[in-house]
Amino acid sequence: MESLVQAHFVTASSIDRGCQTRRQPFLHRSYLLALVAPFPHSRLPYPHLTTLMATSGVADATSASTSTFVTALVFNAAVFGIELGIFTLVRPFFPAIYQPRTYIPAKGRRAADLTKSAFLWPLAVFNADHHDIRTKTGMDAYFFVRFLRMMTRILVPIWLISWAVLLPVTSVNPGPNGLDGLDRFTFGNVAANQQSRYAAHIILAWFFTVWIWWNIRYEMKHFVTTRQKWLIEPENAGSAMASTVLITGVPRHYLTEAALTNLFSHLPGGVRKVWLNRDLKDMPDVHERRLKAAKKLESAETNLLNTAVKLHNKKLKAEGKAAKKSGTSNKRPSTDSVNNDGRPLTEPSIVDAEQGDVTLAEKLVPKNKRPSHRLPVASWMPFSLPLMGQKVDTIEWARQELTETNQALREARRQLSRDVMATSNLPEANSNHPDAFKADAGTSQMYPPLNSAFVLFNKQIAAHMAAQVLTHHMPYRMATKSVGVAPEDVVWSNLNMNPYEARVRTAVSWAITIGLIIVWAIPVAFIGVVSNVHSLCATYSWLAWLCKLPPVIVGIISGILPPALLAVLNMLLPIILRLLARFEGVTQRTKIELSLMSRYFLFQVINSFLVVTLSSGIIAALPDLVNNPASIPSLLAKNLPKASNFFLTYIILQGLSGTAGGFLQVVPLVLYYVKLFILGSTPRSIYGIKYTLRSVAWGTLFPTITLLVVITIAYGIISPIINGLSAVTFFFFYMMYKYLFIWQLDGQKTGETGGLFFPRAIQQLFVGMYLQQICLAALFFLAQDENKKPSAIPEGALMIVLIVFTAFFHIVINNSYGPLTHYLPLTLSDMTHGVAPDPNVAAAARELEDDASFKDGKTGNPEKRASTGSARKRISPAGTVDSDTSATGRNAKGPASFELTEPVRRDSRDSANGERPGVERQVSSIRGVDEDVGPKDFYHPASVEPQPTIWLPRDPLGLGEAEERSLAAAGIKVSTRDAHMDGKGHVDIAGPPPDVIIA
Repeated sequence: MESLVQAHFVTASSIDRGCQTRRQPFLHRSYLLALVAPFPHSRLPYPHLTTLMATSGVADATSASTSTFVTALVFNAAVFGIELGIFTLVRPFFPAIYQPRTYIPAKGRRAADLTKSAFLWPLAVFNADHHDIRTKTGMDAYFFVRFLRMMTRILVPIWLISWAVLLPVTSVNPGPNGLDGLDRFTFGNVAANQQSRYAAHIILAWFFTVWIWWNIRYEMKHFVTTRQKWLIEPENAGSAMASTVLITGVPRHYLTEAALTNLFSHLPGGVRKVWLNRDLKDMPDVHERRLKAAKKLESAETNLLNTAVKLHNKKLKAEGKAAKKSGTSNKRPSTDSVNNDGRPLTEPSIVDAEQGDVTLAEKLVPKNKRPSHRLPVASWMPFSLPLMGQKVDTIEWARQELTETNQALREARRQLSRDVMATSNLPEANSNHPDAFKADAGTSQMYPPLNSAFVLFNKQIAAHMAAQVLTHHMPYRMATKSVGVAPEDVVWSNLNMNPYEARVRTAVSWAITIGLIIVWAIPVAFIGVVSNVHSLCATYSWLAWLCKLPPVIVGIISGILPPALLAVLNMLLPIILRLLARFEGVTQRTKIELSLMSRYFLFQVINSFLVVTLSSGIIAALPDLVNNPASIPSLLAKNLPKASNFFLTYIILQGLSGTAGGFLQVVPLVLYYVKLFILGSTPRSIYGIKYTLRSVAWGTLFPTITLLVVITIAYGIISPIINGLSAVTFFFFYMMYKYLFIWQLDGQKTGETGGLFFPRAIQQLFVGMYLQQICLAALFFLAQDENKKPSAIPEGALMIVLIVFTAFFHIVINNSYGPLTHYLPLTLSDMTHGVAPDPNVAAAARELEDDASFKDGKTGNPEKRASTGSARKRISPAGTVDSDTSATGRNAKGPASFELTEPVRRDSRDSANGERPGVERQVSSIRGVDEDVGPKDFYHPASVEPQPTIWLPRDPLGLGEAEERSLAAAGIKVSTRDAHMDGKGHVDIAGPPPDVIIA
């Protein structure tokens, strides 16, 4: 968008007259502004345009001259050609950037090579089937591309017809007071004695609106049909999330698993499992500590291996120099993994025996070279301070931290299991306040239930029925329900919010959002003022000292500082809006993105469209309005359409420079290698850089597109030249995003909404139609003939009728397709699926048998056992691994693996800890919820996630294998599978992390 400002800064007056009367911002500053904006994936709003226009002069900012338009067109066309040329040349050499989907995803979701020919890629992209995006990338990506395709189909006939009809109508014989340049093609150029020409505008306005209506109905029908097919596809319908409902606002009377099971047993198939969300106290914090310790240990161990290799190489180099200096030949073996006596470094020597138990790490790395860090001064501090706090050995500290957190989580999970078992078979809770939103304060449970639950049904149709049924007889009780929730998509911290509090928070959140939209112009105005330092120091004497600064300093202040501040400011906006959505108590991250889409679109329309349009048109006519108030209607009707020219260069920017930049991907290309060089120190970090596909943030991407839609439709009749530019722009967008989603970007399976952003984009399309019709009605009513009398009253009345019809159509579309957007109808119940059989049952039965064979009958410390066979995988119904899995056990070529578990012990305190006598127990001892039989998809991650596997590389010295054995002996899961370090200390990988299973 900043390049749009460039086109207005470099105006005809500033070029032809050389800026003799006043200084204008330089071209290079505008070009820097263009570089700051990350288009076409821009997440930045553009409210600063109003201020920047004001700072460069009202006349220049309100209407782009023909020379300015041509300059912007030529410049962006040149950028378009250069960037696409570079993309054509470099694409075959960087598959990790330009077609990673050909080898990273699972085989069923991979894309074929783009093309063997370096110059035929445009044809390959054009011929690619956009329907492949649905199955390979996701529904959200598919409907985004579908939206671009729909807009291209809408705009092409509008472009051809409007240019054939409206351009001659507005530009031929405009009279002595006719406009010139691009303004001659606008609504305001119709002469006062030829007002009958407005008939063409009203006829085309009706025709184009009906055409848009038809496309909306067609695409909504396609959306509903496609989404319903996706919902009942076996891959999706057979997962646990497809048959699970998240219910919030559960009253005290139903805060037991048995009560909710009984309540929803009336639905087809009944309930398979209920997960009550519980107050886990410090368990999530302990879980987070374990994750951080595992990450720190993995980094420190890899750093230790790297240090050992470099020290060993340095030693060899020194010995080689000494031998060369003494004239004797170096007879040491060429391998780096042997002792002086020819034995491997991992084998003990006589010296080791004399020195005691000396580890290989101690032999290779001195104590002062080992990784270390400082602990925070206070326990509540999230980070440490330099030169303050206790300095500890990172590896020893992380090992101890993992041991402690593992033990703490094991005990907490067993206590949680007791609480779950205590309420699984209980009837509804008896209480004096059965409809309260909190559990009974007198409960003896360590982890009392919160007012929300996940209910897994045996049939998918039952979940969709439960989400729509009126559940409770009191207000707000179990009123908010969500179906198809992915566990990774849940905002766990918002699952205990009182429904009344949530509604108050929603009102506060939207009040802040509206206030933010209003006051956002203040900091942007300050940045706009800073960008015009020369005018400031010339206008205000107390700022004259700025002009005395060195030219370099003034250039930095006016040319570099404003765009940098603007970029930071605009990057903060989506973050703030996301926080406001989260503040409401939204329980899913995808719903936060949906809320962000609405807020961000509102911000864009008001600040980047309405303010610019009104200020441009009114300010341009302000001198005449003051001098001749009687001519207000005619002046407004003539000058308001001029504001459309301001957006022409924006459309050119996005259609040319924006799409070419989207193909070239300069920033991801540079960041890929910068990350590998700076952050690629561990096998896991290298995997994240090399084998993790980029994704998009729908909450900010969609509004940047729908803003273009609103601008185009609003000015489609007023300034029809915009139709052709937008048609080409949306076609380029369609080609670019089809390429990106087939060959580059990934859909977020855990954050997949099934295309729910699409109907919201359709709602935003209606905003464009309403704005167009309201503006046209106002312009018709303001139009006057040569006698200064209203000349287009019938046309204005017809526009009012069209507004009413559009609103009626809008209501019909919402009422027709709205109920079908989220849920499956009963007519498709025969095509739905039930939950797949849980593979954990058989796995857990085998584990119980194994545990029984390893018990020694003692009541002391639990024994540990090692298994060198293949690791057990406990797979959830959704297909995810959800229990401890020995990573090294899956590496047939690697060293022996160690799976450390504890046999289950009987605890005589079970009854005292909340279990009721007579409660049937499936096993003879208490096991953690992560070890229980049955699905565990919707337990809090802190209660079921397995211990992280430490992924280390193998090195030439054998230190990686030695550290692996040491960690395994300490009860820490570790693996060296598919990771290696070369003789220079560089790490590389040959497969995914041991705890990641590629579906």
